[in-house]
Amino acid sequence: MNFSVLILGSDPNAYYMARSYHELYGKKVDMISKAAISVTEFSNIINFTAVPRIYEAENFVKTLNEYARENKSEKILLIGTNDRYIRLIVENKDKLDEVYVHNYPSLEIVNTVLVKDAFYATFGDQLDIPKTFIYSCKEKPEIKDNFTYPVILKPGNGIEYHECHFDGMSKVYKIKSFDELKSIVKKIEDSGYRENLIVQEFIPGDDCALFDVIFYAGKDKQVKLMTFAQIGLQERTNTGVGNCTVLVNGFNEHGYNEGVVRELAGFLEKIGYQGFAEFDLKYDFRDGRYKVFEINPRQARSSYYLTACGYNLVKYLIDDLVFNKEIPVTLMKEKMVLSFVPKIVINKYVTSKPLLTEIKKLITEGKFVRPLHYKKDMSLKRRIYLLLKDLNYISKYRKLSW
Repeated sequence: MNFSVLILGSDPNAYYMARSYHELYGKKVDMISKAAISVTEFSNIINFTAVPRIYEAENFVKTLNEYARENKSEKILLIGTNDRYIRLIVENKDKLDEVYVHNYPSLEIVNTVLVKDAFYATFGDQLDIPKTFIYSCKEKPEIKDNFTYPVILKPGNGIEYHECHFDGMSKVYKIKSFDELKSIVKKIEDSGYRENLIVQEFIPGDDCALFDVIFYAGKDKQVKLMTFAQIGLQERTNTGVGNCTVLVNGFNEHGYNEGVVRELAGFLEKIGYQGFAEFDLKYDFRDGRYKVFEINPRQARSSYYLTACGYNLVKYLIDDLVFNKEIPVTLMKEKMVLSFVPKIVINKYVTSKPLLTEIKKLITEGKFVRPLHYKKDMSLKRRIYLLLKDLNYISKYRKLSW
């Protein structure tokens, strides 16, 4: 069959999806986004097109339909790599050329997952989530000082929140006092944000208490692939906190808990989910349970470890949507260290001794991958970019942890 792949985005997620495609076919892949950034700009495996106003629905539809007419493939696999593109694809699927195929959940599910307060309200009785309070920036109710600090503060609607800007803006806030809580809420309100905020109990533990669980549910809405990985480090910048930089699939210092994975897979099938989904979990040593923070309706920034273990992310989509193949159900237990940071950062800042010991062992066995370091895509400009990025990571991690 004459088919092609189109990736929407330009961030690390978009890059490693392009890498997954290149590993399959040895060919460049087409990519469209608002603007190129360094991670994709210096790549030799991508045909990149910038469309500055692509986030506007009318321009999004026009751009993709023009691409389809010029491409002339029988099918075009469409891959979104951030929340905006997922929403645009789902909201406009009936307006896109019929050659496009993609695997995303319904608009109802996407809205429930991406708007965090709706997620907690809808699924709070079906999933184990932290204690949560919803604050409305429209109604501005009085905030009562009845929290145990520290608490977590984050926007309910991440897409709307990132349209606002102010000094000290962060993706997530760790609040240490009532006065700090009121101050940050006021800054967010003054920035123009009018959606809900989420105040949530802080689950004790550092980065090593975090876990990453990835699923692929086929177009038949049955889970085909499952993973369970312990995180070692996350980003240190205000806008990057929550993004994993080091993880190990197939390892859990508390004992591999297959039951948790099966339970979450059952939840996805119960709600009729399809496509990739990433669960952010944190292990709560107080009760020995894994608390769900959120679900991302797509492959995540760190999901390349699936491809590195032999379960190519792009191949799953192609087999399911283009060739209509039967896909076996797999719990992926292969061990692999994925890292965006250099080894010196891992050795110095991963706090869990059992996890660090496992990481060092796997590195000696060659089970270590860096998603942005692809030996078939190492031009001089890209080598310089990656070196500077590593040096920047070393500098960032010298600062205090989030």
